[in-house]
Amino acid sequence: MFTGIVAGIARVERIVDKPGLRTFTLRFPDATFGRGLETGASVAVDGVCLTVTALHGEPSAPAAPDAPILAADFDVMQQSLALTTLGALAQGSGVNVERAAKDGAEIGGHPLSGHVDGLGTIVEIRRPENNHVLRIALPPALRRYVFAKGYIGVNGCSLTAAEVDRAAGWFEVWLIPETLRLTTFGAKREGDAVHIEIDRQTQVFVDTVREAIDERLGPLVPALEQLLRERGAGTLEDLARPAALPR
Repeated sequence: MFTGIVAGIARVERIVDKPGLRTFTLRFPDATFGRGLETGASVAVDGVCLTVTALHGEPSAPAAPDAPILAADFDVMQQSLALTTLGALAQGSGVNVERAAKDGAEIGGHPLSGHVDGLGTIVEIRRPENNHVLRIALPPALRRYVFAKGYIGVNGCSLTAAEVDRAAGWFEVWLIPETLRLTTFGAKREGDAVHIEIDRQTQVFVDTVREAIDERLGPLVPALEQLLRERGAGTLEDLARPAALPR
């Protein structure tokens, strides 16, 4: 599990293609990131949970048990390459990285699994003073799970959806300078794809309510939706807004 608090930006140092997978060597933001890291550990790379397959220290330094870990290898299957933006990475590309959460550690963001639900697209970037606003378009299947002031994972970063228009299919996030410093968002452009992981608690709530409504109302659902629209009361999904869920 991850918390969505990105530790910094890692750089792609090397890419090696093998039958059925691609191996990325990522150089970490600093020597502290790799401290205590072991083969088999999980690291979120732009929000995708990847497994460490090899560790690397400074090439010119002698090997020692306490030598700093400066980089690591990660194997990515072809299916993951096709479903994420990892397949478009090149040597020198930057990615957001986070170590797996430790038991008892403070969760400054919200729980993330590192399993990407889909790709969003940055459709607009605004830069008001001391802020950076991204408007991100969502695939239709994910729109019902995004609410204003709710959590969402974008490229592994725990963010709050400031504004949401589910009918138009977008949400906005506001980023402060510190977030831009520690992540790759400052380098993103309109048209870029980003990984989206929805809040699991919100998904369970919305799906449960929808299933209960479908089961009990059945054929009446279209008529009820039409009535709500005529009265300007939104949709059934709006009525299922999980505002009361504990955070």
